[in-house]
Amino acid sequence: MHQGDGLIKEHVTVPGHDRDGWFVSSYSGASGGACVEVKFAVDTTLVRDSKDVRADRPVIGLSSTGWNSFLNTVTGSW
Repeated sequence: MHQGDGLIKEHVTVPGHDRDGWFVSSYSGASGGACVEVKFAVDTTLVRDSKDVRADRPVIGLSSTGWNSFLNTVTGSW
């Protein structure tokens, strides 16, 4: 997945990085290790580091096709 292929949204703004709607997978475990948080928006899936949710931290926005590609890649379903 590359930014220019339409799978990753180029401009993602998440004012305040609020907690509303963000969740961590139940597969992440209780240790709080290397986890990401996900939030589903209208036409974008947002992904961020669960350990650093300050407003100035990066958020990745994926199209629905990009999100499906991401999931297939990390689960080995390709």
